[in-house]
Amino acid sequence: MENKNQGWPDWLPIRADLAGLSPYGAPQISGVVSLNTNENPFALPEKLVADMLRQLPEVLGNLNRYPDRDATELRAALAGYINSQTNSNFQVENIWAANGSNEILQTLMLAFGDRGVLGFVPSYSMHPLIARVVGSKWTSGARSADFSLNVADAMSKIAEIKPGLTFITTPNNPTGTALTIAEIEKLAVATRNIQGLLIVDEAYAEFSDEESAVSLVKNFPNVVVVRTMSKAFAFAGARVGYLIGSKEISEAMLVTRLPYHLSAMTQAIARIAIAHSTELLGEVTILKAERVRISAALTQLGFEVLPSSANFLAFTGFTSHGGDASANWKALLADGVLIRDIGIPGYLRVTVGTPEENTKFLAAVAKLKP
Repeated sequence: MENKNQGWPDWLPIRADLAGLSPYGAPQISGVVSLNTNENPFALPEKLVADMLRQLPEVLGNLNRYPDRDATELRAALAGYINSQTNSNFQVENIWAANGSNEILQTLMLAFGDRGVLGFVPSYSMHPLIARVVGSKWTSGARSADFSLNVADAMSKIAEIKPGLTFITTPNNPTGTALTIAEIEKLAVATRNIQGLLIVDEAYAEFSDEESAVSLVKNFPNVVVVRTMSKAFAFAGARVGYLIGSKEISEAMLVTRLPYHLSAMTQAIARIAIAHSTELLGEVTILKAERVRISAALTQLGFEVLPSSANFLAFTGFTSHGGDASANWKALLADGVLIRDIGIPGYLRVTVGTPEENTKFLAAVAKLKP
């Protein structure tokens, strides 16, 4: 016998609060221009790959041993990278690393989510999903009609519900909009006042010209900045995320992280990628220029494009298929271009790809705006 409403068989003792959830994911389709998952479109440089291959014998020769469970060398390398980018002075104890930023988020919620989690939607859809999976109460705060965050309203919401964790994403996903450092500082004060943590999700920070929230950590130990190597470092397949915060945050992560959670292989190749950060960030410059080109072209076609500080653009204004976003998404896919239906009525999101991929996208989307 099967539960007709949820699709789970009766013999499966799934938690009641998970029964109605759908797994996170985006279509993976071969043979199309894939601009739907905010990946960096450039393959790793040959020299970087060669350096990784030279490291392989040492790593493979020790796979019978557990990896460094605290990833000390990798965290030191990440601290050096952040310091070079933000004129900071973070040490190993200020950094924690895991399998992608999603594991960082999950570990944070396991450690600090007892008083609930607040976020402002639309934003990264994994935030509420992870909260529910780990058993934390999720509360959705609202954004303005233009998807910006009204900081005064957000501060009032923080004071009202007093969450243990408050999430902000900047640049925001899926809209691309960013907060200024002054706005983030106001939220840092509001969360400090209720003895809560402010989690600043900066997955797309390298694509933004705004000052990073890491500059607040020294004066606000309740501020935690979460980043990833998936985007700017073209490292999505390696799965490396990290946080920057007070040493007490990292120490608390030791309690809720799984032992030996980050493989020796991952740690080794991530350190090599960080050593090539200057070269990899040169590709970010190309993508930012392409972002400007796509935005201008979409605007010229008559679409309304949200301002973006990330490696993607959300846009609206379709005239074909009655303006229905899902129908236009299907039309683009039929034309060989895969972008993202983000669930906001009338809006789709496109990742900035290579110049050639972006040109193909613009040619396909032009057909939807006669």
